[in-house]
Amino acid sequence: MGTRFTTILIATTLLAPPGHAAAQTGYESVMAHVEARADAYGSTAQQIWDLAEVGYQEVESSGLLQARLSEAGFEVERGVAGMPTAFVASWGEGSPVIGILAEFDALPGITQDRSPMRAPRPEMGAGHACGHHLFGTGSVAAALAVADWLASSGTSGTVRVYGTPAEEGGAGKVYMVRGGLFADVDAVLHWHPSSANSASPSSSLANKSAKFRFHGTSAHAAGAPDQGRSALDGVEAMNSMVNMLREHVPQETRIHYVITSGGAAPNVVPDFAEVYYYVRNPDSERARAIFDRVVLAAEGAALGTGTTMEFEVIHGIYAMLSNNVLQRRAQANLERVGGVVYDEAEKEFAAMIQETLANTPPLESAAEIQPYMPRRGGGSTDVADVSWVVPTVGIGTATWVPGTPAHSWQAIAAGGMSIGEKGMVVAAKTLAMTAVDLFTDAELLEAAKAEYRERVGPDFEYVSLVGDRDPPLDYRKPAGGS
Repeated sequence: MGTRFTTILIATTLLAPPGHAAAQTGYESVMAHVEARADAYGSTAQQIWDLAEVGYQEVESSGLLQARLSEAGFEVERGVAGMPTAFVASWGEGSPVIGILAEFDALPGITQDRSPMRAPRPEMGAGHACGHHLFGTGSVAAALAVADWLASSGTSGTVRVYGTPAEEGGAGKVYMVRGGLFADVDAVLHWHPSSANSASPSSSLANKSAKFRFHGTSAHAAGAPDQGRSALDGVEAMNSMVNMLREHVPQETRIHYVITSGGAAPNVVPDFAEVYYYVRNPDSERARAIFDRVVLAAEGAALGTGTTMEFEVIHGIYAMLSNNVLQRRAQANLERVGGVVYDEAEKEFAAMIQETLANTPPLESAAEIQPYMPRRGGGSTDVADVSWVVPTVGIGTATWVPGTPAHSWQAIAAGGMSIGEKGMVVAAKTLAMTAVDLFTDAELLEAAKAEYRERVGPDFEYVSLVGDRDPPLDYRKPAGGS
């Protein structure tokens, strides 16, 4: 493959805060470690891209990351928090304990090959349209670099990788938080693929989801319609009422649904139908309350259509709690690393991608670092639950062509080649450098903890939005009924 990742030499006076010689040495160590293994990390990411395993089914993807960590001397605990593909891998001993999150699930229903033109892969049922193959591999790369530096420098502390399945709707991290797996962690680092490089604090939406299952009575739709009770009628009545509900909820609320089962033939009254709902709001308690109103609509729909209904909560996640102390340090480190610089072949690929998009920024923006400013996000992530129990910092890097939206075929395409890998390397270096700061700067870590304590307040107690349910290990499996 050849070396595609060129280290930009930066004046050493910019590499660390004044007086932090240990941090400067650590920066140099972790950056060199990631750089030297960039092609190998790219290969791992592409293997996971090819696997494209969906939530709670990421057996091989999780196994690849676990193998890399185990080979490097990490102690790996598998199948944690009731999730077969979840793991916790630790290296070192004592404090501080710095966690790094790793995701690896793909999205169902969208596929693409490594082409800048639309080219689905019919043989695949899913694709890495959110770049989690890069996310997991980049986080492991950062952890391996940090462990190597801890060993060579004799610095005390523990680096820990959390292999978190099913971020896309399965809320794997929620079960880890609920299970107390972050109780002894001092700070947590994460990143996410993006079309730009940014370490600004970003909000997210709390999100509670469920599958609503209606049961009716089948009959010949023409010969004996009076004997039938349509489960699909129940779903459609529910959807109609929820759509009217939209007028009477806070305007920042988002409600989405998809009918996952609606019958098989028009002349058979369906005795089973299912609809899958997301309910989002910037405030966790408001999201919970609006979800309860959606449940009432479902109950009313069942009553009105002569059907029965039960629902299964699939996931529930908080809104992100940012930490400015940590975000500012991550911003400084991201600026030290720099963005993604395309070679000529990548420029050609990216230009072709941009021809399929609207209102795209210049390709050169992939090399820029966005200015630090609070941003309001429209999506949701189970990283948010982690942020409410431990100071958490995250960044985004340009693994996708500028202007590319998440969950698109264009994101899959760029993530399947060197553009995605370059962005992953930027992320790995930045996370590793920020971890070095946390291991060498006790004042930074204490300031982050003080901000966290102030933001959650003295009376905060984490209560999961999923309640006491077990992880929904089958949530990506097709719907079925009686």
